[in-house]
Amino acid sequence: MYLHLGEKTVIRTEEIIGIFDLDNTTLSKHTRNFLAESEKNGEVINVSFELPKSFIVCVENEKKKVYISQIAASTLYKRIRTGK
Repeated sequence: MYLHLGEKTVIRTEEIIGIFDLDNTTLSKHTRNFLAESEKNGEVINVSFELPKSFIVCVENEKKKVYISQIAASTLYKRIRTGK
């Protein structure tokens, strides 16, 4: 199955490691360090020019990718659960 992250970005659900809410998770120093390191390594893909609400960690072809999306983590999770 595939998941639409916003704009023209679609990923395979089998590649998803986790879907995270930016407001809640970025309170942690560890999450901020993870995102900063991922950005530094060129692993972050921003799929929207709107206010980001979530980030999705994936492994594609054995490489980590972090997608930043304007769609709420709860909405993305519902899409996976319902298959829409």
